[in-house]
Amino acid sequence: MTRFGGPEVLVTTQAADPVPGPREVVVGVEAADVILFEARIREGLAKDFMPVRPPYVPGGAVAGRVLSVGEGVETGWIGRPVAVRTGDRGGYAEQVLVPADALIAVPAGLGLREAAALMHDGPTALGLAEAARTKPGEWVLVTGAAGGLGILMVQLALAAGERVIAAARGKRKLDLLLELGAHAVVDYSLPGWEDRVREATGGAGPDMVYDGVGGDIGLAAFELTARGGQFSAHGAATGGFAPLDPEEARRREVTVRGIEQVQFAPDVAERLAERALSEAAAGRIRPVVGQTFPLEHAADAHIAMEARTVIGKTLLLP
Repeated sequence: MTRFGGPEVLVTTQAADPVPGPREVVVGVEAADVILFEARIREGLAKDFMPVRPPYVPGGAVAGRVLSVGEGVETGWIGRPVAVRTGDRGGYAEQVLVPADALIAVPAGLGLREAAALMHDGPTALGLAEAARTKPGEWVLVTGAAGGLGILMVQLALAAGERVIAAARGKRKLDLLLELGAHAVVDYSLPGWEDRVREATGGAGPDMVYDGVGGDIGLAAFELTARGGQFSAHGAATGGFAPLDPEEARRREVTVRGIEQVQFAPDVAERLAERALSEAAAGRIRPVVGQTFPLEHAADAHIAMEARTVIGKTLLLP
């Protein structure tokens, strides 16, 4: 990433192969995670609260196989399939240098692409579900439901016995959500979508809202929330979080949680990532990789994500 700006600032470059130092390993990347927030950082919209400055390598998580290890690391790691958060070292690369203690072994039965797809969205989904403590039979509304995170939230809610309304944009996304088992789907690009949510819930509104979109859609979802319900304002896909009125939340006794609920300490993030990989290997959750791009076409991946043409998870393949 050469400077703040549009997708064109993402350019490929060549570097020497990394060499592991003490307690470090080099991972040959087979799939790199791409999230929309990386586009916000690229645009310079996160400068006030993110220390990242150009030039830098974007990307925060990868999956692949260990190529080499440094002093103090068991040689048995070499060749093993692993997933890892790369932090500020970047993940859009053919090889990454990471601390050995950050490695998570990919369990048998789980592909490397699926492992990469879970490294960000898996911990976030599990953390949101744990914080909500919803009950079987409650109505749950998920906005941005056809994204990588939204798909996992739909699956977790269904597995918990909740009744799910999945909100997304366009028939292709709604068809996928119905296939996953959502009780109702709504297209929030069409007028009157709020009425369909009310109808599905018998007029009461959803007991729990997971808002992965923010902006006006998130605000409309908040206004739909049942009295005494819960609202998770963790999403800002439209460029900003839902502009909620705290007084209105108090009046309707709606519990509101923000982005802070998914800002995990490193040890918590690692624990949740390990759990997400295990849940997927056991078949209890399934990430949907909707599209992949060659590493050198990272700009195209950002363009597609910002145009909202993607479905499920987007990955880069070196």
